Amino acid sequence: MEMFSIASGSSGNCICVGSNNVHVMIDAGISGKRIEEGMNQMNLTTRDMAGVLITHEHSDHIGGLGVIARRYGIPIYTTQGTADAIMMSSSLGKIDPGLFHIIRPDEEFTIGDLTVRPIHISHDAADPVAYILKDGKKKMGVITDLGYYDDYIIENISDLDAMLIEANHDVHMLQVGPYPYPLKQRILGDRGHLANETCGRLLGEVLHDNVKQVLLGHLSKENNYPDLALESVRAEVTLGDNPYKGTDFKITVASRSSVSERIVV
Repeated sequence: MEMFSIASGSSGNCICVGSNNVHVMIDAGISGKRIEEGMNQMNLTTRDMAGVLITHEHSDHIGGLGVIARRYGIPIYTTQGTADAIMMSSSLGKIDPGLFHIIRPDEEFTIGDLTVRPIHISHDAADPVAYILKDGKKKMGVITDLGYYDDYIIENISDLDAMLIEANHDVHMLQVGPYPYPLKQRILGDRGHLANETCGRLLGEVLHDNVKQVLLGHLSKENNYPDLALESVRAEVTLGDNPYKGTDFKITVASRSSVSERIVV
């Protein structure tokens, strides 16, 4: 299996995951042009995507979906609540309702030789999910937009070979930054986003000897820095109640504006 990020951040998200035989896109929160350019850098095209898996209806996850849907007719997989919210969005233009495939959290489905498991996440959206994908041998996850994690999340992502996981903000930067107080409280709340340190603690719960790589994603432009996120997460892993140090694994940061390296397991 392989995974790469075309964009990951508070201003737009688009991830590609695939096997030897099929590829899917997770979220389309950037322009169709940027998506195509990112795919081309990895010797793929948007037309190669067997589906687009939408996590939730916020604009940084669906901003380019209307264009992609009309231009390529790619099947759209998402929950009923998210599909309803997307269809009510006036900013995307018309999307053929026949493109939607309704999925349910904790119920696996297949796209080609990929098995996809959506899992519940806590976020301020209609019915948000994260995605776990496997090809029969290897397993990857894209886990962002978490207000908090619990035993359910730990159980579902504890056997991944590679993952993109949210390290959205530094708590101190957010608290002293320019955001209005209600927005700060939303981000810090149980339906907001994972802070760097919380991401590190979650990783400490799920890391195992066979993890090949961790990609930190969905960083806030205003309330985080890539180096700060990386060092904070590594420090939490090292200090946590687990047998690992933060430097025992390859941990990198996904860019909001450029394509990541290809992660292969």
